[in-house]
Amino acid sequence: MTDAQAAHQEEMVSHIPALRAFARSLAKDSSRADDLVQETVLKAWSNLNSFTTGTNMRAWLFTILRNTFYSEFRKIRHEVEDIDGKFAAQVADKPTQDGVMEMRDFERAFAQLPADQREALTLVGASGLTYEEAAEICECAVGTIKSRVNRARARLSEMLNMDEDNEMVAPIADASSA
Repeated sequence: MTDAQAAHQEEMVSHIPALRAFARSLAKDSSRADDLVQETVLKAWSNLNSFTTGTNMRAWLFTILRNTFYSEFRKIRHEVEDIDGKFAAQVADKPTQDGVMEMRDFERAFAQLPADQREALTLVGASGLTYEEAAEICECAVGTIKSRVNRARARLSEMLNMDEDNEMVAPIADASSA
């Protein structure tokens, strides 16, 4: 480690109290603010080689913190956690009985998908974002989002017994009992 790197690291650590204050003003929750500061320091530390000596370290750190906060905010904004179905049960216009049952089946199947596939499918399928926008939000490659969406759709089709035309097909057990 060079003397310049050591000096940058020391300066970074000296700005942590100011970062915490800024994070608390954004997050309004001390626990969340501490997580933000930790994420900021981790990102800055791992990208210290991109910091230009002679520029404002404090401004650089604040920019990383702010970008991290808003990136997570955009990501969270598209997520709705309804594990027990309370929000879905409060819908004013109840669909027909078949629709209710199909929705329950879908919710159960959707909940079984891995978190990264649920997230990608929600962003692209339900929120209408482009693959590029979803990749930016998830901070991954566009191809990764496409793959996650494709795997999620295929798995849902399999779990819901759907054919290529997205039509429900009778389960094998029902066909043999007819």
